[in-house]
Amino acid sequence: MSLQRLAVVSDVHGNLTAYQAVLADIAARGITRILNLGDVVGKGPRGSACTALTREHCEATVRGNWEVVVAGQGELRSEGQAWWRRELTEEDRRWLFALPGSLDLQLSGRRVRVLHASPADEFTRVLRGHSAQEFAMMFTPTPFTGGEERADVVVYGDIHDPFLRSGREGTLVNVGSVGNQLDDPTPSYVILDGDPEGGAEAPFGIQFVRVPYDVEAEIAATRALGMPEAGAWEIELRTGIYRGAHAARGLTPGAG
Repeated sequence: MSLQRLAVVSDVHGNLTAYQAVLADIAARGITRILNLGDVVGKGPRGSACTALTREHCEATVRGNWEVVVAGQGELRSEGQAWWRRELTEEDRRWLFALPGSLDLQLSGRRVRVLHASPADEFTRVLRGHSAQEFAMMFTPTPFTGGEERADVVVYGDIHDPFLRSGREGTLVNVGSVGNQLDDPTPSYVILDGDPEGGAEAPFGIQFVRVPYDVEAEIAATRALGMPEAGAWEIELRTGIYRGAHAARGLTPGAG
C-alpha cells in the first residue's frame, strides 16, 4: 500500500498574499502534489504572479471561467476585465486558455474527477443548495469531461463555498477559494488521501484546511496597483460577503 496526499486548490483570483500563505501551509505538511481547479486570475490584482506560482507548484491545472473570459479573445464587459487581461503577459494568456476543462485520477479504487464548475462547462454553476438532479449530473460523463466513465468523487471550485456531500451517485466536494472565500474570509483548500494503485478497500480521506493570511497587505497591494473594482474586492476580502449583497447590507470600503 502506498498512500499519497494531494492538495487541491481553487479560485486564487490574483490574490498573491493568500496564495503564498496556502502554498506555504501545503509545503509545511510535506505535500508535494498540488492540483489547481482554475480561476487563477480575475477579480484580484496579481493574476500574472499567481499564474507563475501555479506553473511552478501545481502538477495539473484545469481552466476556470475567468481563464475563458480574461485569457481568451472574447469581448470584455467591464473596465475591470480589461485591466485584468492587460495585467497578464501573452504567454500567461496562452497557457491559461489552453488548460484542460477536466481531469480524472484514481485514488483507492475511486475515479476522482476534478473540474472548475461542472461537467457541462466552466460556467454552469452548482451551488451548495443544489437540486437532486444537479447532484446526479455532477458525476455524469459529458463531452466536456471526455470519456464514458462516471466519476465516484467530483472535486470542484467556482462557488467559493466549501462543502462535502455524499449520496448514491457519489461524493461531491467543493474546495472553496484560496483568494476570494465567500462563506467567511479565510482561504480554504482540500487534502485528498488515497492509494493510486489500491482498490476500494484502501484508505481514502478528504480533509478541509483553512489558512489565515494578511488581508490588509493584499488590500494595500491592490490600492497601490490602482485596480478597478478595488472597493468591492476590499469588502469581499474583509467580510467574505459577495459584492452583489454589499449595497443591501450597507457595506462600503473602509478607510484602511
